[in-house]
Amino acid sequence: MRACILALLCSLPLAAGSDDTFLLRGATIHPVSGPDVPNGALLVRDGKIVEIGLKLAAPKGVRIIEAKGLHVYPGIIDSATEIGLAEISSVRETVDTDEIGDFNPQLRAIIAVNPASEHIPVTRANGITTVITAPGGGVISGQAALIHLDGWTWQEMELRAPASMVLQFPAIQAGGFRFSEARTRTPYAETKRNYERRLQQLREFFEQARRYQRAKQNGAPGFEPDLKMEAMLPVLEGKLPLVAVAERERVIKEALAFAEKEKVRLVLAQAREAWKLAAELKAKNVAVILGPTLAMPREEDEPYDKAYTLPAELHKAGVKFAMASFSNSFSRNLPYQAAMAVAFGLPPAEAIKALTLYPAEIWGVGDQVGSIDPGKWADLMVTDGDPLETRTQVKQLFIKGKAVDLDNKHRRLYEKYMKRP
Repeated sequence: MRACILALLCSLPLAAGSDDTFLLRGATIHPVSGPDVPNGALLVRDGKIVEIGLKLAAPKGVRIIEAKGLHVYPGIIDSATEIGLAEISSVRETVDTDEIGDFNPQLRAIIAVNPASEHIPVTRANGITTVITAPGGGVISGQAALIHLDGWTWQEMELRAPASMVLQFPAIQAGGFRFSEARTRTPYAETKRNYERRLQQLREFFEQARRYQRAKQNGAPGFEPDLKMEAMLPVLEGKLPLVAVAERERVIKEALAFAEKEKVRLVLAQAREAWKLAAELKAKNVAVILGPTLAMPREEDEPYDKAYTLPAELHKAGVKFAMASFSNSFSRNLPYQAAMAVAFGLPPAEAIKALTLYPAEIWGVGDQVGSIDPGKWADLMVTDGDPLETRTQVKQLFIKGKAVDLDNKHRRLYEKYMKRP
C-alpha cells in the first residue's frame, strides 16, 4: 500500500515555489514508526510526505531547506485540552466549554474553536502541531475535535471532528487531599445519592438512545429526528469512541463494565489508578489518555512517584496510552511530562510514540499524522536536539507542509523585558 502511494505521489508534477513543497536535507530524521535516518532527506509535496531517504535529489524548481546537524520529528499531539474554547479561565466571557444540562452529546467543540487564541502560538512554539479540544461539564459533555494548530478558520484547522464523545463518568467524590490545606468532606450519604442519581440517569439516557436507534432503523410511524439522539448514534454503532474521564480504580471498573454492556468503544482519560487494572485494560484493548506526570500524590498514603511511574507500568503491561496536558496554558510543557516518565522507567522511544504515533492511532488518524511516513501530512518539528530535553529548541515547525511562525506572546514579552533599561 505504501509503495502504491509513493508511486502515485512521485508521478505527479511538483509545484515549483509552493509554500508546502520542499526538500529538507542534512538532518537526522526520526520517523518514530521506523529506524532513524542520519543525514537524511525528506521530500514534501503539497503538504504531504513523498519520500524519505539518504540521498534524494530535489526535483526541478523545488526549494531546498538545509538542516545539517538538526533533527526532524513528527509534530506532537496533545490528547486533552480546551485550546480554542477557553482563553482566560477567570473571565467567563472567554470560556466556551460548558452548556446547561447534564446530557449534551449534540455539542460540537469544533464550531466553537477560536483560531486567534493566544494559546495556539504559545503551544505550537514547543513542537505541538495537533490537539484534542474538548467540551466539559455535565455527564455527557459533547463531541471533542482533533485540530491542527494552524488555520484562519476552524474548517481549515479541522483534522477529525468529532474525534470522540466525552463522558464525565459518575463517581463518588467526598473531598480530596491537599498538602496546603486540611481535607474537606461532603457527607458520604449525600455524595452517594448524587452518584447513584447520575449513574441511573446515564443508563436511562443510553437506553433512550437505543430506543431511538431502533425506531429510526425500523422506520417507526411518527418518528421525528432528535439532535441529541442523532449525536449518540455513532457512539452506539462503535464508529466514535467514548472517552470516559475516570480516575479511581472503582470508577474505571464501572466504566469498563458500562462500556461492555453498551458495546461501545471506550477510551479512558485521567485514569490515575489504571495501573491497578492494567491486565484487564490490555485484555479488552482499552487505550488510556494519561494526565501530567509532574503531579503531586492524590492521597496521603500514595507513593510520591506514582504519577511518574504510571506510564512505565502501563507500557510493561502492553496497554496503549497517550500523554496529555489536560491544560491550555501548560500544553507547551507536554514533552517534559513525558520526559519525567522516562526518568522513571519508560523507554525514550515509547515516550516519543506516546506524544505522536499512539495518540494518532487512538484517534483514528494514524494514516494521516503521528509519524514521518510517505502519504501522511508533513506535520514536522525541526529541533537542535531531543525534544524531551528542556534545553532543546524548536527551530522550525511545519503543519501540513507549511512553515509556521514561531512568534508568540511569551517570546514577545521576553524580548520586551530583556530590553528594559
